Amino acid sequence: MAVKRVTGAYALMDSLKRHGVKHIFGYPGGAILPIYDELYRFEAAGHVQHILVRHEQGAAHAADAYARATGQVGVCFGTSGPGATNLVTGIATAHMDSIPMVIVTGQVPRPAIGSDAFQETDIFGITLPIVKHSYVVRDPRDMARIVAEAFYIAATGRPGPVLIDVPKDVGLEQFDYEPVEPGTVKLPGYKPTVRGNPRQIAQAVKLIRQARQPLLYVGGGAIASGAHGEVKELAEQFNIPVTTTLMGKGVFDETHPLSVGMLGMHGTAYANFAVSECDLLIAVGARFDDRVTGKLDEFASRARVIHIDIDPAEVAKVRTPDVPIVGDVRHVLLDLLRRSAEDGEAEQAPDYTAPWLARINRWREDYPLVVPTYPDSLAPQEVIAEVGRQAPQAYYTTDVGQHQMWAAQFLKNGPRRWISSAGLGTMGYGLPAAMGAKVALPDEQVICISGDASFQMNLQELGTLAQYGIKVKTIIINNGWQGMVRQWQEAFYQERYSSSNMEVGMPDFVKLADAYGVKGMLIQHREELTAAIAEMLAHDGPVLVDARVKRDENCYPMVAPGKANSQMIGIPERKQLERAMETQTCESCGAENVATHKFCSECGNRL
Repeated sequence: MAVKRVTGAYALMDSLKRHGVKHIFGYPGGAILPIYDELYRFEAAGHVQHILVRHEQGAAHAADAYARATGQVGVCFGTSGPGATNLVTGIATAHMDSIPMVIVTGQVPRPAIGSDAFQETDIFGITLPIVKHSYVVRDPRDMARIVAEAFYIAATGRPGPVLIDVPKDVGLEQFDYEPVEPGTVKLPGYKPTVRGNPRQIAQAVKLIRQARQPLLYVGGGAIASGAHGEVKELAEQFNIPVTTTLMGKGVFDETHPLSVGMLGMHGTAYANFAVSECDLLIAVGARFDDRVTGKLDEFASRARVIHIDIDPAEVAKVRTPDVPIVGDVRHVLLDLLRRSAEDGEAEQAPDYTAPWLARINRWREDYPLVVPTYPDSLAPQEVIAEVGRQAPQAYYTTDVGQHQMWAAQFLKNGPRRWISSAGLGTMGYGLPAAMGAKVALPDEQVICISGDASFQMNLQELGTLAQYGIKVKTIIINNGWQGMVRQWQEAFYQERYSSSNMEVGMPDFVKLADAYGVKGMLIQHREELTAAIAEMLAHDGPVLVDARVKRDENCYPMVAPGKANSQMIGIPERKQLERAMETQTCESCGAENVATHKFCSECGNRL
């Protein structure tokens, strides 16, 4: 092949093209201008589309959601200094949730590195704890190899973000270019374990056959490995109920009779009772996060544990399993199912779990997730439930807080259709994430569920939606608070509401949308809800909906910090729900309010 003389910037863009990159989210600046100059030519030739965000954090979140929605590596650009540091929150978000991304940052020229030059920061050093790997390109001849390695590292094993820092003069320097094709790199020290140990798999099959109260506990690793079919097959073969983490939502059909929904701090009561009572816990691509386990020494304390994960550092990090299996979740489950079939008919017939399933179903009946309705205000749960009813197949992104937990409780999502910042809990994630998912999948419905506080973290991305006509629908669950902060202050800080009220200074979201050229809508009453959601979904363009909901609604069930999962507060038993529907009159304005509420919905005075 003839050697071509090119710049480092060309080598970068050509390498990205060879790795199938179709979209890049970014924001230009001085140090990355050589790359953007080359990007101009590649975009003009139709090789790639660049999405100009309004803030680099939006670029990182968009690339992150692009990866979550498709399973492909997301790509974002930022310049040196503040451009690079603005990416940090998005990089940390992806790292915590194991999302494959390649981040390209500009850097000051090589001779200026270390001299405190204008807009110089050591982004390589800053991001070391929050990336899977990182590079500083010192020689443009290394560019193609580095890009190929970055994509390989980001997407294999336990996925994660990889940083490539490119000094400005490396982008400008010419050299004789030899491309590196995808899949041809060799990294002798990097060999993720894909296949599980056969002896451990045999032990796992034996434990599953012996169990009478088994539970599948499935996390984001099952999504990353594409193990949806294998999880379903295992659950159905042995009649095992399935609970998922926040990251695992969508890996198992939540309308399936074996589904018990999400577990943990705001999980379903029946999932939390099930994990407390099970005799075998099969952890599949989950990491025993503290929001799941509650009081650790009481988490699945009666159970033997099988832990399947591709990252050996996660196995026994929090809970020592009886059977540890390191390997890719999908491959391990395939081998487990194959071994089970080879063993022939069961010592345990599937109906051995029937009493266990009946017990779980009684919990499901006694402690249901209920969508409340109130005479004087719109419940946030009914807004989310109505969106889910009208758009059951949509891709949903969320921000972080009460609305995130209600969405997790009441939306039933398919594979990769739930996109939320789980590990880091990043406010401001939802809107740019929806943007990234919609760019990746333009023919799919993409809906962002946000809160009034979270939305204001990255509201400027409305401009990006408007510029590119990205038809994201965003609905703000607006209660005028940092809702989850207020709930914790009410429950654990004697109702000292320090800096959590967002009413003063809140923008008119409809006018804000209009200022950006986006359709804005307001929902205040129940009778408006169904038609308004239908109008939002039917609009051929981006929409922002401000849904004014009851101000003091709390998100239940809730496992208090340091408590066992079985010790939930706010379990919505039928009798408790009936009591909650009683009303009382506000002494200040005379309005009728739900008896269990703290504040009047009309005048805001304490009841």
